Amino acid sequence: MDIDCAIRKDKPDPIPETSTAEAVCLYDKWERSNRLFVMFIKTKISAGIRGSIKQIDKVKPLMKAIDKQFVTSDKALGSTLIMQFSSTKLTGIRGVHDHIMRKRDIAAQLKSLEVTMKLLCFHPSLHRGRRRTN
Repeated sequence: MDIDCAIRKDKPDPIPETSTAEAVCLYDKWERSNRLFVMFIKTKISAGIRGSIKQIDKVKPLMKAIDKQFVTSDKALGSTLIMQFSSTKLTGIRGVHDHIMRKRDIAAQLKSLEVTMKLLCFHPSLHRGRRRTN
């Protein structure tokens, strides 16, 4: 049985009255495969994503719509992580180790989203011994 027929192949043309048995069988396989995949995907995705996607009855457009939804949420997550990274401050309560580990964790999450950040050091204590030359 070709379960992945709807993913591998485009939808066949509608079958006319004079179709061969092979063409009818191919169309039926594609329809069944498409219906099974759509039902499977809809049962496995979260309700939040399912609610934000319009009703789609073909597997390829459904997968594209889900992928588009994840791209949007990745951008929002990246923005949130950048804000957390830039606003995290060292407190004496938790210590330096915890602060560094928290920054590394956020940086690793940003890297997995393929977000790059340039390292900029503007802290005054890092520039104390340097003299300005004109």
